[in-house]
This record gives sequence, structure tokens and C-alpha cells, in this order.
Amino acid sequence: MCGIVGYVGGQSALDVVIAGLKRLEYRGYDSAGVAVLADGGLAAAKKAGKLANLEKELVDRPLPSGSTGLGHTRWATHGAPNDVNAHPHLDNAGRVAVVHNGIIENFAALRAELAERGHELVSETDTEVVAHLLAEAFSSCGDLAEAMRQVCRRLEGAFTLVAVHADEPDVVVGARRNSPLVVGVGEGEAFLASDVAAFIAHTRSAIELGQDQVVELRRDGVHVTDFDGAPADVRAYHVDWDVSAAEKGGYDYFMLKEIAEQPKAVADTLLGRIDAAGSLTLDEVRIPASVLREVDKVVIVACGTAYHAGMIAKLAIEHWTRIPCETELASEFRYRDPILDQRTLVVAISQSGETMDTLMALRHAREQGAKVLAICNTNGSTIPRESDAVLYTHAGPEVAVASTKAFLTQLVACYLVALYLGQVRGTKWGDEVRAVVRDLAEIGGEVERVLETMGPVRELARSLADKNTVLFLGRHVGFPVALEGALKLKELAYMHAEGFAAGELKHGPIALIEEDLPVVVVVPSPRGRSVLHDKIVSNIQEIRARGARTIVIAEEGDEAVVPYADHLVWIPVTPTLLQPLVATVPLQVFACELATARGNEVDQPRNLAKSVTVE
Repeated sequence: MCGIVGYVGGQSALDVVIAGLKRLEYRGYDSAGVAVLADGGLAAAKKAGKLANLEKELVDRPLPSGSTGLGHTRWATHGAPNDVNAHPHLDNAGRVAVVHNGIIENFAALRAELAERGHELVSETDTEVVAHLLAEAFSSCGDLAEAMRQVCRRLEGAFTLVAVHADEPDVVVGARRNSPLVVGVGEGEAFLASDVAAFIAHTRSAIELGQDQVVELRRDGVHVTDFDGAPADVRAYHVDWDVSAAEKGGYDYFMLKEIAEQPKAVADTLLGRIDAAGSLTLDEVRIPASVLREVDKVVIVACGTAYHAGMIAKLAIEHWTRIPCETELASEFRYRDPILDQRTLVVAISQSGETMDTLMALRHAREQGAKVLAICNTNGSTIPRESDAVLYTHAGPEVAVASTKAFLTQLVACYLVALYLGQVRGTKWGDEVRAVVRDLAEIGGEVERVLETMGPVRELARSLADKNTVLFLGRHVGFPVALEGALKLKELAYMHAEGFAAGELKHGPIALIEEDLPVVVVVPSPRGRSVLHDKIVSNIQEIRARGARTIVIAEEGDEAVVPYADHLVWIPVTPTLLQPLVATVPLQVFACELATARGNEVDQPRNLAKSVTVE
């Protein structure tokens, strides 16, 4: 969600912060602001809307030059997205500036206390109370890091805070609880950000902050403590991608670039996971094989696109291991009192590793004694750190809000987990595991083939730009693919789109079918699921007989669907469980092109954020 950048060093703080915020625009935001320490004072500017509005404001009313500063792109929670509610927030004296990501749950009580003591708060936000509390604490202790620790001990909720004070012109202080914050360490300079993308142009040396920690940045070093002031252990790491990976590379949109990167992302996620004999070696999975052999239930928790990957993982896990598996929406998981114990394996899937609903679900699982394995794309993020094991995907930075390559790499990771469970439990023979691994190794090339044939899909999407509704149908692994196709259209084209299990069509949704309604049907393999294939062909006939326009995604050579398809999209022949890796790609292209035809912002859809760090 909100983008945060802090800087102290020898460069122009304003230039560094604005450039960093631009690299975080993918996170979704509705206002932006900056603050700079200069000439013994603090100067700030903020504007509703996109960064371009703020940049224009800075041209019209320049800020003084300084080498310490912070900036923020806000995704509104408390208060409307206007100039007053935009961050940073200042105290009444204008000496403290604070930016914030997350929600401070006890802000109303704190606000009332401050009002009683004579503070005048001008915004509707929860964040402004922190600026006033910091000013009070600093006046007593004269140290911004200590003031931050004192304030954090009073706050409830999830928050990342970054602050500067005019009386400490060479210091930036940050704090973290349940919300991402990472440190960048350069030569004679240091950075704070909600994502390494903000400072990757300057340094690839990073430090991950742990839960309930305060960091003090100076030009000559970084000091981290817990909220009580005790020195804290931190983990330094090297970012393994460079600034070019977070740029568009000639594409009109990040999403187009990320769709095109999927063959490589799939291949990269397999790298290092297979030994010379073809067996899986998942070194990151630190749960002993003896524990995995005792697992009697797997529960997958995830949100949005990751949840759809989990639905497919359920089918693979049950088929390859014969362990009962459930897929749960993370936002609902802990509220239904799930049955978990020491023999339950919980798999938490999150691209960012900061998805709050998923984080709270895994914490609940661990409290019940379950083991947690995270599937994540972001090194050093919270979910992997709090899990018993992690399997990192290697998609590289995914900037577009709507996930594409993250979904495919999550699928690959889920297949690896399923095969690994089968391997350690003896439900899959070695040659069976090697056969599936060989199929996975070839999938990147098949995805490439699909991408080379997307011209007609783009043309079809443009022709449907004036439609209001698109339905998606699928069975078995095709059902989650249908859900994912509908989600992409909702996210990008702002259209009514629904995904259904095709067998449910006759139980109600068929009432929606009308003349010229576009219906996308994901057809299962006639080889692997012949019974389901025949039934879904009947579904296509039913909806076409009622005047719908049928858009059929089917395996090459599946002649049975040809007479009933108004538009036919061929995908390569693949093993049944792996079909989503190729079947999803046309739906990504379809949604992106349709959104473009409707004039929508593809990379930053309205009301959405890339990393959802609140419940």
C-alpha cells in the first residue's frame, strides 16, 4: 500500500525521495508528500492525486535544498484523499514530520488526550497524532530515536513510521510493527523504504527490520533497537536484481513486461531445486522430513490471486500425496476457529510477504502448533521470517498491481511443494517425480509459445471494450483459472466479471446467459479428464444455444470444441495439473488489452494497492 522513502546522506534528499516514490507508484496511492530538513528548519509539501501534482507544486513553490528528508505516497484509510490528509504530518510547531503506513487502532483515544493538552490537529488521519506525540516526547528526551520508542510503546495496530526532526538535521528514524520497512546502506548515506525498489538505484545492500524495532539512520551508520531500547539483531542481505529489473524496458506498461517475463520467471523458480539425479532438493524447507511424514492435513491460506494458486495446489497435493488439503481465504481463516494441531501443515502464499490477512492467519496457525511453510517472492519480508520454512519464487520485482508472473511462479512453487511432500512420504516414486519435473522444466517454452500467438486475443479484447459483463467457466484446474481470469478483468477493466465452476451453471448462473454475452470457457484436457471434457463441451452447447458468444480456451487438437466456439484460443498440450500455467496467460493478455481499450490505467488500477498491509 503506501510508499515510504527516507534519506540521509550527501545527495539532494528531495531528488532521492521523489525518485524513490516514483519507483513505488505501483503500490497504489491517492496523494503524495515530502519533507526536507534545511537551514535549521523543516519544509514540507503535499498534494492529493498523483506524484505529478506534487512535482508541479514543487516547481511552483520550491523547497530549500537539504540532505535529509522523507516522502510518502498515501492510500487513504482515515480521511479523504485530499491535501490536508496527505502525508507527511507535522506537529503544531512545524519541527517534526511523520509519514505512516498501516492503521493506528487507538488513535481516537490518543487524539482526545492531545486535544485536552492543547494540541490542534488539522487532519482526519490517525497519523497526525504521532507527530504531536513525537514532539512531546522529544521535548523531554531530546533524542528522536528514543522519542519514537516511547511513542511506539503507546500505539496499537499495524504501522510503519518514519520521522525527522528539525533539531536533529542528520537523522532519520523509522519504526516497524506488522508493516514492511527495509533499510538501504550506502557509502556515507542510508535509506529507509517500504520496498527496496525505492533505493535500488543507489545501493543493493539492505537490512531487514524485525517486528517491533526502531532504526536510527545517520550518514555513518545504522542503529537498530527494539521498542524498549535493547539492541536488536538484524539480517543484512544483498538484493539480487538491479534497477533495470524494476523499469519498463520499452513496454508501455509494467504489466505487459511482466507477462512477457513469465517464461523466464517460471524457469528461474525451478533453478537450484532439482539435483543431478532429478530429485527435489528444497533446501529452504527447513522442516525435517520426519515431521512432514507425520502431516495428516494441509491447509493453504492466501488472498486474491494467491488464493487461486492455492486452489490449484490443493488438487496437486491431494493427487500426488493423498493428504487431505483445504484452501482457505486468509481473511476468513482465523475467524472460523479452524481445527489445527501439530500434524497440520499450513502453506501461506503471498507475493509481497506482507499481506496482513495472510500474516495474521499464519500467526494463528503457529499459535495452534501447526507448522507453516511460506511461498513468497520477496526476500526478507515478514511472512517468510515468521514461518517455519520458506520456498521463494524467483519472479523478480512485480510492479503492476495485478499479478501475472507472481501467479505462475506461485503455481510452480506449489507444484514443487506437492512433489516434495510426495517424495518424502513415499507416495510418488522417484521416476514419477522426475517425470513431472521434466514437464515443469518444459513449461517455460510452452508459455513462450502461447505469448507468440496472442494477436487474435488482443483483437478480440478490443472488440469487447463496450461490453459490461464477461463470464468465465472452468472445471477441475480450469475453475481457479476461470476465477483468476474474472479477477483480472475486474481489477483492470472495472467490468462485472464472474468465474463459475461449469457444473454449477445449471444451478443458477445459466439465468445470466443472454444474447451476445461473452462467456470464456477453459476446457480441460480430453486426455487427462475425458469425462469432465465431455461435460464442459455440453456446457458450451447450452450457453451457445441461448445466444452467448463463446470464447473457448482448449488444447491444440481438441476438435470436439471447434463447432461450438465463436472464438477459439489454442494452448499447448500439457499434463492436466499443469494446464493452468498455459491456460492463464491468454486471460492475462485479454484483461490487459481490454483495459487499455477502455482507457484505464493498467499498472495502477483504481482503489487497489500492490501490497495490502491492513486487515
